[in-house]
Amino acid sequence: MIGEAAVFAERAHRGVFRKGTDIPYITHPMEAAVIVSAFTDDEEMIAAALLHDVMEDAGVTRGELEQAFGPRVAWLVMDESEDKRKTWQERKSYTVRHLMTASREIKILALGDKLSNMRSTARDYLVLGDDIWQRFNEKDKRKHAWYYWGIAHALKELESHVYYQEYIMLCRNVFGEDVYVQE
Repeated sequence: MIGEAAVFAERAHRGVFRKGTDIPYITHPMEAAVIVSAFTDDEEMIAAALLHDVMEDAGVTRGELEQAFGPRVAWLVMDESEDKRKTWQERKSYTVRHLMTASREIKILALGDKLSNMRSTARDYLVLGDDIWQRFNEKDKRKHAWYYWGIAHALKELESHVYYQEYIMLCRNVFGEDVYVQE
């Protein structure tokens, strides 16, 4: 299943690159899957990590995912997907609120996704500094700080894991101290 999910995700994201780079997008879901695999050997969880952006960014439907990978993988991907019809602030506020009470498996998927994003952002931040925010739709660093620190609060039950600790370290390196204020 994991191999099939990797092939499916690669096809769905083919020709797409990480924002502001020439790095193929597939590297992000692959990294998210590696992170998730440090928490579990559940192949449906790892497959969902590989597929976590195919609905949101590549137009794959829940039905297509369910047919190819079963209802649990489709549900996990759906739960990790944002509604792009909403504003950035609406999407991110919903994500933080949702993760506060989400199941452990959803929190693990979210950490895989967000830690991968923070690794990429922190690496590029070292080179570009605050110019990095120009590559995003939301260009206000303070809003990104609020969001990523909100994710840290929502995922606190994972705090004993080295990947959560890495996430916190990267947030501090990029954003400084915790600025999250609950809405």
